[in-house]
Amino acid sequence: MALRRLRRDGLAVVKKGGRVQLTAEGRGIAERIRFRHHLIERMLSEMFEMEWYKVHDEAERLEHAVSADFEEKLIAKLGANGVCPHGNDIRGDGVAERRSRGLVLLRELKPGAQATIESLFERDRALLEYFDERSLRPGVHIRVIHLNPDDTIQLETGASASLLGASAASKIWVKPID
Repeated sequence: MALRRLRRDGLAVVKKGGRVQLTAEGRGIAERIRFRHHLIERMLSEMFEMEWYKVHDEAERLEHAVSADFEEKLIAKLGANGVCPHGNDIRGDGVAERRSRGLVLLRELKPGAQATIESLFERDRALLEYFDERSLRPGVHIRVIHLNPDDTIQLETGASASLLGASAASKIWVKPID
């Protein structure tokens, strides 16, 4: 039903093989919603001090209810640039952009490597809570202690140690420290 409406309104087309592609207008709307989502995450975190691992789900609920006037107020208060509580850039941050800034996935680090966590995958609340319980969040300094044969990674974050699976380690972008 939603796809039919998107096609009817000229926001999406269905390509060969059933692949859905947004039109230029559809991409513009999606980008505005993504931008509002980011502003709401920052508002919830910075202004209302909501826990960083909770803000994505709340922003999902609020992003469609934000008027253009309220969006302007958020921009005036928070700015149009910056990163969300998960470390993701407000203007979008793909793999190529992250790599161009020298970021790598945590799972790519070797034993003894040190890094600072820059951003985390934000669309899995349970995973974010798991990271939070282990003090793994943007800005935290880590050191890889050991890579285990079962694909787990032993990390040190300050005074504590954590064991992280390869799947979880592929959801964390870090800036290696030379």
